[in-house]
Amino acid sequence: MRVTIGKVSAWSIPEAQTEARRLQILVDQGFDPRKVKADKEAAREAEAVAVAVKEARESVTLGTAWAAYISERKPYWSELHYHDHVRAMQIGGVKRTRSNKEFTEPGILVRLSSKRLVELTSDVIEDWSKEEATKRPTRARLTLRLLKAFLFWCARHTEYKEIVKENPAKSKKAREYLGKPKPKNDVLQREQLEAWFSAIKQGSNIIISAYLQTLLLIGSRREELATLRWQDVDFQWNSITIRDKVEGLRVIPLTPYVSHLLSALPRRNEWVFSSSTSSSGRLADPRIAHNKACAIAGIELISLHGLRRSFASLCEWTETPAGIAAQIQGHAPQGVREQNYIRRPLDLLRAWHTKFEIWILKEAKIEFHQEKRGLKVVA
Repeated sequence: MRVTIGKVSAWSIPEAQTEARRLQILVDQGFDPRKVKADKEAAREAEAVAVAVKEARESVTLGTAWAAYISERKPYWSELHYHDHVRAMQIGGVKRTRSNKEFTEPGILVRLSSKRLVELTSDVIEDWSKEEATKRPTRARLTLRLLKAFLFWCARHTEYKEIVKENPAKSKKAREYLGKPKPKNDVLQREQLEAWFSAIKQGSNIIISAYLQTLLLIGSRREELATLRWQDVDFQWNSITIRDKVEGLRVIPLTPYVSHLLSALPRRNEWVFSSSTSSSGRLADPRIAHNKACAIAGIELISLHGLRRSFASLCEWTETPAGIAAQIQGHAPQGVREQNYIRRPLDLLRAWHTKFEIWILKEAKIEFHQEKRGLKVVA
């Protein structure tokens, strides 16, 4: 076996003799010096590759990973939930079309978007929470929850799990900075119904008017109603099938006045509450119209979710059983009896729901005649 150890000019005779003895010892031990050298070079190359891969992984920023996250998860989210993620990272500076402000504002996470995932520590998130708590705490609380879910996703992702090994968004101090949300009490009172319905019906857009009235009369979530399709409305058997975020689907009664409202709407496309200007083809943001109606009615501003809260509260006036109101609204059953024993037919829901609708129309002083149903409400 001949092994070259180097150039003659680079090695002195004593050094060459020492290296030769080392190689001879390897041979005596049963090792091939050439293979030992090749293994060492391969190990060095593998280490260099691992370092390069690690550096590449650790160079991934929050903004880059966030874009990959929402792209992968979009099929499983509602449109509103997806929009919350997009808005959190929007650059801002885009000209507005429906606001007094000229340009859109940067998203709440934009200033962290250039941070590498490896730099996203509890201290960084706590500093972010402390600053945002003074400006937009409600939005920051939502975003912290979104960020926590994102980091859990990173910890399971094949590409990011070596970087994110713990979830810094679980910081207790960050939650303390943002505080607890205050319970909301925006709700329509009995004496406000006449003014509210009058203002809503004055609007020039019959689709928004019908949407807002229906939202109050069936107590659904805003997006559940906004995504209602014509195929979900059965005018023959008087039922509405709603895509429920809790149960998947729920069927509720189509009450006479709501049926009257929906029957009058134009059938432009698959959506019941369609829009000729929205990119999705359906009603996108009825908040502005509702805010104006509240101002016209002289009522303190009520959110769209406040109308859902109003349904639950106003049901008390008609002594509607809590379980029936909850089932119409799509709340998860509470207690052993509701979960395992009570199964209500649609006609039982209809009896109470219609009674509630008649009471609402009477309080709102709305005259509505529908002879074929034997219903006649007169102020």
